Amino acid sequence: MCGIFGYWHRNREPLPDALLGKMASQLVHRGPDDEGIHHQPRRGVAIGNRRLSIIDIGGGHQPFVSDDGQIAVVQNGEIFNHIELAAELRAQGVHLKTASDTEVILRLYEREGMAFVGKLNGMFAIAIDDAREDALILIRDRIGEKPLYVRDDGQQVLFASEIKAILPLVQAGCATQAINFEAIHHYLSFNYIPAPWTIYQGIHHVMPGTWVKFTRDRAVHTQRWWRLADQREQDHAYGDWAEEFLTLLDDATRIRLRADVPFGAFLSGGVDSSSIVGLMARHVSQHSRAPVKTFCIGFEDPRYDESAYAQQAADRFGCDHKVEIAALNMLNRWPQVLHHLDQPHGDASFIPMLRVSELAAKHVKVVLTGDGGDELFAGYDKHASFFARPDVRSLSNADFQRSYFDSISLFSPQAKQALYSPAMRAQTHGIDSFTAVAKPWFDEAQHFDRINQALYLDMQLLLCGNNLVKPDRMGMAVSIEARTPFLDYRVMELAFRSKGNTKLKLHQGENGMDKKHWFKRAVTPLIGADLAYRKKQMFTVPVGDWFRGERYPWLCDLLQNSALLSQVCQSQEINVMLERHGIGSANFTRELRALAALALWAQGAHW
Repeated sequence: MCGIFGYWHRNREPLPDALLGKMASQLVHRGPDDEGIHHQPRRGVAIGNRRLSIIDIGGGHQPFVSDDGQIAVVQNGEIFNHIELAAELRAQGVHLKTASDTEVILRLYEREGMAFVGKLNGMFAIAIDDAREDALILIRDRIGEKPLYVRDDGQQVLFASEIKAILPLVQAGCATQAINFEAIHHYLSFNYIPAPWTIYQGIHHVMPGTWVKFTRDRAVHTQRWWRLADQREQDHAYGDWAEEFLTLLDDATRIRLRADVPFGAFLSGGVDSSSIVGLMARHVSQHSRAPVKTFCIGFEDPRYDESAYAQQAADRFGCDHKVEIAALNMLNRWPQVLHHLDQPHGDASFIPMLRVSELAAKHVKVVLTGDGGDELFAGYDKHASFFARPDVRSLSNADFQRSYFDSISLFSPQAKQALYSPAMRAQTHGIDSFTAVAKPWFDEAQHFDRINQALYLDMQLLLCGNNLVKPDRMGMAVSIEARTPFLDYRVMELAFRSKGNTKLKLHQGENGMDKKHWFKRAVTPLIGADLAYRKKQMFTVPVGDWFRGERYPWLCDLLQNSALLSQVCQSQEINVMLERHGIGSANFTRELRALAALALWAQGAHW
């Protein structure tokens, strides 16, 4: 895990070393252990790295440069199958000087060009300076576990793992980075800003499963190198499916235990994290007498406290379990969270995620998480409630897509138009978030059944845009690496070869649907029925209650005096929501939370 950064100038104009140093300094939290920069001033290019040393502590210094000096590579992330890939290279006569996964990237690229990327099993953002082609290549992993931002003004390309490393160079050029109001428009639909948009005009997020090449012909060459939608649903017998699923998830967990530093896991006691910890315990017991280290935060309010379930799982697998009871009202941490996010996010669970990351960072440098299980296997209440609706089967495909989008939207198009100031209406006239953001993903997934179409949208938008941002930014804020076995590409591909009725099953219970149907059956022997079938509890804090109580005056002051919100919204519409939520006649928790995040972000961004 690291932070990467750099520049590439079309006219070969060099960037001062001092400005590269500023980029690096903004990413120290992502890589506190080491720094390296490969700078070619005559060619107007540099790639750099701030390193969190996880694999080959002594030999893994980046950048890695080819023997002839023509190719340099940096990466943020880990290649989990680097041992197998290194063995293949050695069998082909390639001499490897280190045990680093980044050297494996270099040697594969030397031999195979861009075809090498399909061999990688990992989470990564990679930058390659290839002097042979006089090109800069940026690569992002399959589903977007690692971030990678780019600003291209037509002359100079800047890239970095976080937006904050790009902004100082913009300001050094005496330019102000303008707000992207279309991005805010989409934010108010999704509760996060979906890639490739960012809050800033001209700064884009490289799309997952994509590489981008900058060459001297001034063209930008972009290629999608992996598509989850390439899978085709198949008929499975449950026993065959369960065997393949458990084999793949077990191996995905095994290779994610590769580290030369202490590791552990986040453990909530939910089905996903419990399954990962159960598999970790099997492998750790084969190689070490030390138990798996697990981490959880609890709350005194039982509505939000999962610590008893986490303890149950920890006891089952003999874990060295650390739990801390946290102060429930954590809103004072919100500005810190938004600083690390660089953009507004309306999801309050980033705050407790920072808290549990701080706990883990006292003991380990790597954690495994259960992220991705809900999106792959239909684990959210929203999935059950939507597909339990009697009208869903009778909808046309176009109506189904729009209806699912409406069900997950924060503000409907009509609500946004009522909320917007005249200037914001003019800025966003004719821009529909469904058409611009959601429909292209639905179009890719038309061959899937409707449950898998909905899950595909969640994978590409919710997972990439919000739920993977959470462990990356909050973990990196305290310099720990989060690894996600469910997002091993083999597990993802199996999940989308599995039909929707293996994930959501009609039954006579809550919402009429059994969520994660085959998944829970498969892991029950591992984690026990109590943990497999316990009611899902969201990892969050009661922001809506605070907004009616002790934090109501603070919220009113924040929303009514925000310069950015005054450009986006009509004050009377915000006041109506505040009043109705405050007296309890309506619940606008999600809407007010998103607006508050936007206002707080603007305060800290000094835009």
